[in-house]
Amino acid sequence: MYPEPARPTALERAVEVHQPTPIQPVVVQQPAPMVPVQPGHVPTVASVVLPDGRVVTGYTMTHVQPEPVAAKPAVSRAAVNVALGGVGFLAVCGGLLLLTTFITALTALITQLITLAAVIFGGWIAVQVLGSRSHGDGTTVNIRKAIFKRNHFNG
Repeated sequence: MYPEPARPTALERAVEVHQPTPIQPVVVQQPAPMVPVQPGHVPTVASVVLPDGRVVTGYTMTHVQPEPVAAKPAVSRAAVNVALGGVGFLAVCGGLLLLTTFITALTALITQLITLAAVIFGGWIAVQVLGSRSHGDGTTVNIRKAIFKRNHFNG
């Protein structure tokens, strides 16, 4: 008898259609009368009229000046520290070089003084042992026609 109504397809079931709601016009109100106030206590209020007739009122903002950026040095601090460390290291190395030179010279001086003392003392001992003595002050013993004077054989 009557034809069956058409069933909605899967695509039609998944899509929902929304109609936009109209925006109500804005009612412009007259701004409240301004009461004079001391200028130091309350910041000034600014009003701006937009092209569509709306009035926007708010406090004026002072622009914050950014702090001036400190000029960067031409050379970084790390490079300066490395350079100063190198200069200090060279100064220490120079001092160590002088110190080792001084120690070497002092060692050579002490060696020469010991050698000089050994030569002088050895010479004095040699003079004492092998020195010339007069033959008149010793004891003379005649054995088989040999003469011994204080451990010296004169024959």
